[in-house]
Amino acid sequence: MSWSGAALASITWPNAGLSTTQAGAPAARSSSHPTRSSVNEPLAQDDVACVQRVGRGDQRAYRELVDRYLTAITRFALRTLGDRAEAEEVAQETFLRLWTSAADFEPHAQPKTWLYRIARNQCIDRIRKRRAHGEEVELQEREAGEDRPSSLLLRKQIAAQVGDALATLPERQREAITLVHYEGLSGAEACEVLSVSADALESLLARGRRALREQLRDVAKREGS
Repeated sequence: MSWSGAALASITWPNAGLSTTQAGAPAARSSSHPTRSSVNEPLAQDDVACVQRVGRGDQRAYRELVDRYLTAITRFALRTLGDRAEAEEVAQETFLRLWTSAADFEPHAQPKTWLYRIARNQCIDRIRKRRAHGEEVELQEREAGEDRPSSLLLRKQIAAQVGDALATLPERQREAITLVHYEGLSGAEACEVLSVSADALESLLARGRRALREQLRDVAKREGS
């Protein structure tokens, strides 16, 4: 099933005082403000309070978290899976899980990293299913800005080269690079999402960066020859 941005914005859920199509959660609305920087302490505390309110059935708190993180979670899934429709499905499932599991949330965790872990686990499940069917995991950069056509074309070309290089990385290195360099998570947050130590994260990042540099250096040599 494929969810377009409009579909994500219009879905409504039963048992929440709204018109319904699926059980358990209010509508997920896409946000025009992606979350790239690390969460500061007041925002982290606000997130915890929001999740606790969601656990009590608060639709407004749910929508606040959707507005805050839907774009970032979708972008993370897209970079991991390389497929827009699947990324939107992962985001939809992630926020459904937020609604159904918020009451069990442990306040010592950060809601932001909790959501990324949910999305990551779903991405891993989808990648495993692809591999079981002999499908390759391809990564494509599909984000575009509002730049002039010539600048936009150059950005797309560069993004495609980086996306191709990123797709060649082992899964764990790709996830580490995506979380830290694309999604702007702090080292501690990325460690929590990936369930690794700080040393293990640094190793993944170092190997991933080195492999990317080598890949892009080869691309530059081919284009310059």
